[in-house]
Amino acid sequence: MSIFEIVMLLCFGAAWPLSIYKSYTSKQIAGKSVGFLFAVLIGYVSGTIHKLTHNPDLVTGLYILNGAMVATDIVLYYRNKRLLADA
Repeated sequence: MSIFEIVMLLCFGAAWPLSIYKSYTSKQIAGKSVGFLFAVLIGYVSGTIHKLTHNPDLVTGLYILNGAMVATDIVLYYRNKRLLADA
């Protein structure tokens, strides 16, 4: 377990709750890049797979948590896109 990996995941993870909140409350997609969100999600999934297959430890939970938050933001992106189309 690396302290640097933990700090990196905590720092990246700190931004997602705010992004989710803004996506949920604004119901807008302006300024969001779903391609970027998917790229980040793929990164977290890859990190999770690596941790599970090569070096399982408690940090795996941070990868899973961050990935779940990004996935939530992706779901909200498509919800907001549908809401804008219906308006």
